[in-house]
Amino acid sequence: MFVRQLDYLVTLAREKHFARAAEICCVSQPALSAAVRNLETELGIAIVQRGQRFQGFTPEGERILDWARQTLAALEGLKQEASMSRVKLSGTLRLGAIPTTMPIVSLLTGRCRAQHADLRQLVLSLSTEEIMRRLDDFELDVGLTYLEDQRLNGFHVQPLYRERYMLLARSGSMPDGKEDVSWEEASELPLCLLTSHMQNRRIVDAAFRRAEVHPNVVVETDSVFALYSHVRHADLFSVVPHSLLYLFELRDGMMAIPIVPELSRSIGLISLDHEPCSPIVVAARSIAEQINLQAQFDAYISGGYQPITSND
Repeated sequence: MFVRQLDYLVTLAREKHFARAAEICCVSQPALSAAVRNLETELGIAIVQRGQRFQGFTPEGERILDWARQTLAALEGLKQEASMSRVKLSGTLRLGAIPTTMPIVSLLTGRCRAQHADLRQLVLSLSTEEIMRRLDDFELDVGLTYLEDQRLNGFHVQPLYRERYMLLARSGSMPDGKEDVSWEEASELPLCLLTSHMQNRRIVDAAFRRAEVHPNVVVETDSVFALYSHVRHADLFSVVPHSLLYLFELRDGMMAIPIVPELSRSIGLISLDHEPCSPIVVAARSIAEQINLQAQFDAYISGGYQPITSND
């Protein structure tokens, strides 16, 4: 049994297509198929369901696939441990983040690069469900997501900050001196919000329901950058976590106003809770502990709304 056979198997499970898996593994399709058949012969079981195209794994194959993922993850951890003994940590930190946290991920990856210059980083925008699945399948090392989720039982959870929801508006679009708005008032404004399948939108919709109002949503998007653009250039408003203000800190002509009653959600770093823990995950957890994200984000809303200008 060779490590490359396990890699072929895991790649095939991810791509669900022999030709694409072969291309990613830099081998011909016949070579990949032959490697899988050789593994089946060695183990004495059928792993892949046979047909003209990929049809999935047999029940026995699914169990072998779990072991293959664990074996490859353990091998990567071994390599990282060896790199630590050479003083410099190397390898790739694979981080999945929910879309609303993507703008601030650089606060983590930047500190990581400063401390581990030889470490590469892969950052993916994913839903909470996909982050948990990829962690379980050893396709991610850490995830950045909401923590109020019972499905996180069994994961290592590291709280980082609580995001507070704000009304994002153009300067001058609200009455002077207005320090906050109610959910009822926000519902009457023309809004640009994230799409309904996204967890952030479900949180916002729940707040409007509690206020017994229906929001006036005129534009939906799956991009936080599009939210900002529509507020700035299309005379719309949006409801965003205050952590996003860090992204917009150098933009003129915008303001963020607290919405009352306050809506907040805890954000944190999650990873598999098992030993031994890979050196890369240990490094990511350590770096997250060093950064006071809460203080940085709260600074933008201290004393009511804060205009976001290039002089801040």
